[in-house]
Amino acid sequence: MPFFEALQTNFFLQMALLAGLLSSVASGIIGSFVVVKRIIFIAGSIAHSILCGLGFFLWLGRTYDLPWLHPIYGAFLAAIGSALLIGHIHLKHRQREDAVIATIWSTGMAIGVIFVSLTPGQTPELMNFLFGNILWVSSLDLYLLLFLDLVILGFIGIYYSRFLILCFDEEQAHMQGLAVRRLYLLLLSLVAITVVLLIQIIGIILAIALLTLPATIASLFTKKFSSMIFLAIILCASFNSLGIGLSYQLDWPSGATIALTAAFFYFLSLFIKNKKITSPT
Repeated sequence: MPFFEALQTNFFLQMALLAGLLSSVASGIIGSFVVVKRIIFIAGSIAHSILCGLGFFLWLGRTYDLPWLHPIYGAFLAAIGSALLIGHIHLKHRQREDAVIATIWSTGMAIGVIFVSLTPGQTPELMNFLFGNILWVSSLDLYLLLFLDLVILGFIGIYYSRFLILCFDEEQAHMQGLAVRRLYLLLLSLVAITVVLLIQIIGIILAIALLTLPATIASLFTKKFSSMIFLAIILCASFNSLGIGLSYQLDWPSGATIALTAAFFYFLSLFIKNKKITSPT
């Protein structure tokens, strides 16, 4: 059955499409700040260290029969914790920043793998967290996505101008007397929340693609930051929708298909941009 016909009757596809659209708001906004601030490596470290919290809460819930203890709670704690730790390292130990961030990245993954191996029984839900499974999004997940969108929009609405100065000229932010440390840690915390949100869509391993590629493509075609955010949201929503459609038609994993769709359009945009620059006037 063609995708658009199935979309009219298939509840799971409808929920998946709505989840993709909701996640696009946060990822387009926060991804733009991540790209401009050049903290993609930091965002990647936050994304992968989340496995520590997921694995620990999965083990805790299964071992002590706590069905209400959802692994996503551990993801939030691990994401915020790693964001604050990485932010502290970035501000205090710049000379060794890359090595320490890589250590946090690998340590979080290693701890998560150990706890998963200790968890009694089968852990099929872990594959959803690692690679995403947007077709199994529930109504509760949609409410969570909406709530996180509102949280991020609220903070960005309040701190937009200060984040802008921080991302484009940190020295100017210091000169203006802004609380640079607090702003930077807040920005990384919003990145962490967005990464947890994206876990529901394409999983830990591929989350960084959806967080950065739409914003990176947008930055190639506009120099105005507000336009970049708007375009990043549109692109992210388009990649999610197109990826879901392709995964349905080709019977491919949805998370990987969405990430491949974003990567394809990134390379295509580079080609178009380079061709435009090199073409004779």
